[in-house]
Order: sequence, then C-alpha cells, then structure tokens
Amino acid sequence: MKLYNTLTKKLEEFKPIQPQEVGLYTCGPTVYWYAHIGNFRTYLFEDFLKRALEYTDYKVKHVMNITDVGHLTSDSDEGQDKLEKGAIREHKTVWEIAEFYTDAFLKDMQALNIKKPSVLVKATDTIAEQIKLIQILEQKGFTYIIDDGVYFDTAKLGRNYGHLWSRTIKKKLRSRIEENKQKKNPTDFALWKFSPKNEKRQMEWDSPWGIGFPGWHTECVVMSIKNLGLPFDIHCGGIDHIPIHHTNEIAQAKAAYGKLLANYWLHGEFLVVKDAKMSKSANNILTVQELKNKGYNPLAYRYLCLTSHYRSKLNFGDEAMNFAQNSLDKLYEKTAEFKNSNETDFQTNDFENYKAKFLEYINNDLDLPMALALTWNIVKNKKLSKNVKYKLLLDFDKIFGLRLSDVGYNFSELEQDYIIEIKDENGLPLWTDDLSILPREVLDKLNQRKQEREIKNWEVADKIRKELEAMGWLVEDLENKKVMLKRK
Repeated sequence: MKLYNTLTKKLEEFKPIQPQEVGLYTCGPTVYWYAHIGNFRTYLFEDFLKRALEYTDYKVKHVMNITDVGHLTSDSDEGQDKLEKGAIREHKTVWEIAEFYTDAFLKDMQALNIKKPSVLVKATDTIAEQIKLIQILEQKGFTYIIDDGVYFDTAKLGRNYGHLWSRTIKKKLRSRIEENKQKKNPTDFALWKFSPKNEKRQMEWDSPWGIGFPGWHTECVVMSIKNLGLPFDIHCGGIDHIPIHHTNEIAQAKAAYGKLLANYWLHGEFLVVKDAKMSKSANNILTVQELKNKGYNPLAYRYLCLTSHYRSKLNFGDEAMNFAQNSLDKLYEKTAEFKNSNETDFQTNDFENYKAKFLEYINNDLDLPMALALTWNIVKNKKLSKNVKYKLLLDFDKIFGLRLSDVGYNFSELEQDYIIEIKDENGLPLWTDDLSILPREVLDKLNQRKQEREIKNWEVADKIRKELEAMGWLVEDLENKKVMLKRK
C-alpha cells in the first residue's frame, strides 16, 4: 500500500513498525457543538483508511481523542474555551455539554457507519499525564511563563520546528496567528493556560504553575503515546491541522523525547460549499440530522465521499447529494437483484481478477473514486454472473461501508404474493410482507392487477400499475409471479 505522507510530501510505501499491526491515531471532535458533515468528511476518510488496512489483513489499533477541555476559539491560544462558551450558550455545566455532544457524535458516527475506535479517550482523563509532559519540556528548557500561561518556545527547536509545512503554509501562517506581545515568537503555543483572575472556570486543575487547564496541542501527544507508543505508525486529521495543531504535536514529542511522534501523517481535504470551506464561522454547516431532515440517507453522504479522492476538495450541494442518493438507491436495487438471483454459476477467475484490480486502486493512496467506478463497471457487465457480482459487491463493501450485506430479501422463500419495500430510520431499504401497512384501495388495485395479468390482459394491468404510481406506489414484478411495492 502506498500513502501520501505529508511529512515527506511524497507517496510512500507503507511499512508499519510491527509486521501486520498498525497504530492509528485520529484527532477527534471538540464536543461543544454538533460535528457537521464537513468534519465528518475527515472522519469518513479515516474510516476508509482503517477499513482498507483491515482489508489487507492488518490488525489496526485505532485511538481517537475527545477534546472536552482546552480548545480555545483562536489559533493563537486566545479567546474563550469552546466548552465553557457552549455551557454559557446552553445554560448547562461544561460536563453536561461534553457528555451530550459526545453522545451526539457517536450516534452520527453510527448513522454514517463509521467504525468505533479501539480506544476513545477524553482529554480530561489525562490531565496528570499532560502536566507530566509539560514538566519534562520545562526541565529541558523548552518552556517559559507569561501572564496567561506556560508556553512552548518554538525557536529552541530551530529547523526541527515546522516539519509538515509547505512553502504556501509558511507564507500564510503569520496571518493566521494573532500576535501576543508577550510571546517570544509568533509560533509559540500554550502548554498550560492559567484560569482568568477573579473568574472560576468549571474545568480547572491545580498544577506546579498555578490553577488552570492544558493547551489543546498537548492532549493529543499524551493520548497517542500513552496508547500507541513512540513513534507510532499513522496520524490523521484534516488539512487544517497541518499548520498549527499537528505541527505543535510533533514539536512537543521532538523536544521531550527526541523522537518523531508518528511515521506517516495523512490529511483529508475540505468539504466546500460554493467554493467556501464548510465551517461554523462561514455559517454554511449542515449536520447529519439535518441531512436526514432533508430526506437523505446518511449513507448517501458516505457514498458522496467515495466519489472524490481524500486529498481533493469535495463540492457539496443539493445536486451532488441527489446524485449520491440516487446512485446509492440504484446500487441497493442491483445488490438485491444479484442476491435474489437463482444463478449458481461462480466464475472464480473473474472474481479474483476484479478483486485484484480493486486492491490495486485501494493500494494507490486510497483511490476510492476509481474503485467505485470499477464497481459500476461490474454492475453493468452483462457477461458476469449475478452471483459473482454479488460476491464482489459484498467484498468491496468491506471498505465502502455502505451496508450492502443488509440489502436484499430472499424472495424465493416469500409465501405472500407481495413484498413491500420500506426504509429504516437512516433510509436503508428494508422489506416486509405485512400487507396491513397498505391502504385498502392500494391492496384492492394490486389484486385487480394480478387477476388481469393472469388472463394476460396486459393493457388493463399496465393501466392499473400507472394508477398505483399516481397514488405514490411503484410496482415491480419479480420472479415466480411475486410483486414488490415501493413508495415513490
């Protein structure tokens, strides 16, 4: 497998530290508000990566943090803690805010079929370890104290600071970091922030430097090393983490332990709306629940993310989502068709050849758009048996994660003449033979149509089919004279 390493700025063959084992760390949410689908594009890319590693027989230990303290509203370590701000907004405690939005995040992960991490750890559970790291940095001369906290002196690292930076980032960085006149260098960052005078925070702890709370950049260093060792294999996040957050993680590990934090750094591009990054500050966000409210299956958004490479911007809008939803529905229909085929032929060579091609795309820096295009080529290939198509779709879905194995109904065992397609809460198709859910007039017309078809009165039967469609029901004739009914 070859992956693009932001650290070296080139495509590299992935070589884990331990054979067939991978330590993967992904930056999790700051739980002061709902994660939006722009955030989830990054989490989906990381899920595709994790699934791809597992598909190629790696055992993956996946660690994700929950930032429930210390993430301020400014890149320059200024402003209000986002959790404290959320508590004021909703008239709740900080702890209640953190718990509520952590639960919401996990529910949205489930709706998008993102696998749970092996370890999910809260920043507030590692305060003692974060203080210990700051003490090590202090002992080695990398810290200094100013009015609002303990800071890391980036100049002490010299050329060892800014490993992830490109020339473009270097030019833009100064405009992103607001100047704190007490800081020795514009790039210096807070390790420990003092609680404001005459103000008691809801989250604060005693430390050798005074009462306060840890800086955002320190928690990930502590939690990743604690659970994965130093160095570990892969660190992931969005591209917005490259200039500051991930750069400052690397700096702390280098200064404290003289080692690189992780060997491979992978970053996902932005979701954009009308050429603007989806973000709360741009007021253009959409949550997973709002996707549902618009009538979309959350897995249609997962499908949309498959259509663009993780290192390319992805344009979002109604047209894109309608395309993704329609494509996903069609894929479900074809999967159900292949599953319920009576064909027994299985062309082993075809299966293995297509699987090898699929793996070639996956191993080329997760080229999921090409893997998805291959999938549709398989679906449309009339020379392939439906049995092979079905097995390939299920195999590919180990990475796609579209829940194709949940699709389909064994129509051959259906005792009723009719099967009704319904949707679960996330929009995934389910089937029932409970005719009581149908309006009486719909069932009457179905039975009338059946009688007309039995006497081969096709013109009248087709007229009734159109009447049912006008009533909001699509009729599909299956094998063995069975009929499937779908809502339009």
